[in-house]
Amino acid sequence: MKRKSLIATLIIALFILSFAASPSFVIRYAYDGDTVVLTTGEEVRYLGVDAPEIGHNGQKSDFMALESRNYNLNLVRSATVRLEFDEERKDRHGRLLAYVFLENGDMVNALVVRKGFAVVLLMKPNTKYFSRLLECQRQAITEKTGIWSKPPEKKELYYPANRDSHRFHRPSCPLGRKIARRNLVRFETSDKAYWEGYSPCRECKP
Repeated sequence: MKRKSLIATLIIALFILSFAASPSFVIRYAYDGDTVVLTTGEEVRYLGVDAPEIGHNGQKSDFMALESRNYNLNLVRSATVRLEFDEERKDRHGRLLAYVFLENGDMVNALVVRKGFAVVLLMKPNTKYFSRLLECQRQAITEKTGIWSKPPEKKELYYPANRDSHRFHRPSCPLGRKIARRNLVRFETSDKAYWEGYSPCRECKP
C-alpha cells in the first residue's frame, strides 16, 4: 500500500510540475459546450468532442445545448488552464484546437463528454485521446445522462456509416449513399454507432 501511495504521489507531483512548466492561459468565456475564448482573445475549440448547437437568430437550439454551455461555463470561466495540441493546431476558422486541462489535472474535453453534454467527434489526424474520450462517452450512455437521457426522435431500420471518417447517416442521406463499399459499416441503432465512437452526419442529423 505504501508503495502504491508513493507512486500515486509521484505521478501527481510530476503532473503539477509539467503544468507549471507549460504555458498557462485563462479562460474568459464559453460560447457553448465545446468552444471557449481566452483572455488573449483567441478562441479554443475542444478537440475530439462536439457539443449540441445553440440556436441563433430565432433558430431552435439542440437538445441540452444550453445546459452544455452552462456546464462548460461554470467549469472553466476564469480558470487557469493548460492547452495540449495534437497534429493540427488550428481549424479552418482560425480557432485553436486543443485538449484543455484544469490545474487539478482534469481534462475538460473528457468532463463534458462524461457528463453527457457532448459526443465524441473523431477529427483525424487528431486522435491522441480518442480512446479515453470514447470510454467517457460509453459511461455516459450507460448511465443515460445528459443528451443520452432522450431516445432518438426518429429511428431508422439501420444506419450506414463510414469507417474512415467515423460518421454515420440516415439511409436516405446522399452523403451516406456515397460511402465506398470498403468503408461501409451498418449499425442497427444510432446508440451502437455512438458506442463505437462514430458521430452523426451534420446534414441528415440521425
